[in-house]
Amino acid sequence: MGRKAVVIIMRKLLAIWLGKALTIAGKIIGKKSSSSPGHYALKVCPDLVKAFNDCVSKGIIVTCGTNGKTTTNNLMASALEAKGYKVICNRLGANMLSGIATTLLQEMNIFGKLSADYACLEIDEAYTPIVFDYIKPDVMVITNLFRDQLDRYGEIDITSDIIKRAIMKAPDLKLVLNGDDPLCVQFGQNDNKAYYYGISEQVLPQLDDTKEGRFCPVCGGEQQYKYYHYSQLGDFYCSRCGFKRPEIDFEAIGICLDSPMKFTVNGQRMEINYKGFYNIYNLIAVYGAMEVIGESPDDFAELLTGYKPQIGRMQEYKFNKPVILSLSKNPAGFNQAIATVNTDKRKKDVIIAINDKANDGRDVSWLWDVDFDKIADENMNMLITAGIRIYDISLRFKYAGINVDYMAHDMSAAVRKCLESDSEAVYVLVNYTALYPTEAVLKKLGGEA
Repeated sequence: MGRKAVVIIMRKLLAIWLGKALTIAGKIIGKKSSSSPGHYALKVCPDLVKAFNDCVSKGIIVTCGTNGKTTTNNLMASALEAKGYKVICNRLGANMLSGIATTLLQEMNIFGKLSADYACLEIDEAYTPIVFDYIKPDVMVITNLFRDQLDRYGEIDITSDIIKRAIMKAPDLKLVLNGDDPLCVQFGQNDNKAYYYGISEQVLPQLDDTKEGRFCPVCGGEQQYKYYHYSQLGDFYCSRCGFKRPEIDFEAIGICLDSPMKFTVNGQRMEINYKGFYNIYNLIAVYGAMEVIGESPDDFAELLTGYKPQIGRMQEYKFNKPVILSLSKNPAGFNQAIATVNTDKRKKDVIIAINDKANDGRDVSWLWDVDFDKIADENMNMLITAGIRIYDISLRFKYAGINVDYMAHDMSAAVRKCLESDSEAVYVLVNYTALYPTEAVLKKLGGEA
């Protein structure tokens, strides 16, 4: 073995040992250690994540998109594990290169050895070209594209161009795309093999919802809809150039939004015990990806009965009344969270917390694109605002003509106030950096997830 090869091996081992040491140290002081160990390990061995290509025998599935990627990615891993496979997965949602490196080094032994059947990796949209320089995935799931973190991503067309650059680096890549989202469908117009999933019936009232990708990504004309679900998702077509919703390979029909939700995918009846119409998209994305990689989804319905969503995905905590925690980080996500809240006919309190830390995006102008006026239904008991940008969100409600009952500068006080009220349920809608502190508050107050 030459000197250069020895140096490469030693750098890799040092990176793994450093990452493992930082993981242990982080857990001792109460950190999740989902990203920083990989950050420092990559400084020692920049090519560390290339090991995925050698460690995984059956396939690498990556998932990106604005909303739903964590749920989709984790459900994919659970489905494959239920079949008896060894799966590597960045379950905590650390989806930049450092988080992916952390996932790898934490799975490896101290000698850098790892053998897995599949890797399921969530990837931040802006990092897809960077990650694809190191990892050669077999399948890529794209859930949707909405406006998100404008100060970081810019407008949607910038994100689209970034993803296109990544796809060009993997000519053998198979794409599993949301066929109801014209911004996703455009990625299937190249030489890659594309499969589409979608909801093939009108389910929701056809309200004047905020459509984000309202213009055709091919010619720029305004798109028309036979029906739509939310934002720009639906049975779309462009009367100018003919661009339209494609033939759907994996379609959901027969949808019932009662609890539990029920629907049929390609002839299989499904039932899920968690909330949110948008979750149907996540589930059929996984169903489709399983088919594409050659793994039968015949037992998929059985898997759903025991699956629990990741933290903050309409996650219920048990107190004297249910407290439901939901991550809502952009206009499309908030609008769907509000729609889910409104389907609950119990008397309810709602807490909305908005932060503007780096991981949230400093620009909170997106609050004005959320249909907050729709949250004021007859079953609303109390509305509470919280978070670093408490005054921004409270002002937004003022302009929506909705009274804020209480402005809470402490999340613990907000939750206790709701637990003491005469409501039957509590919804807590938070953006990203408010999620984990809120989870900690709920656990400290004795809530059981």
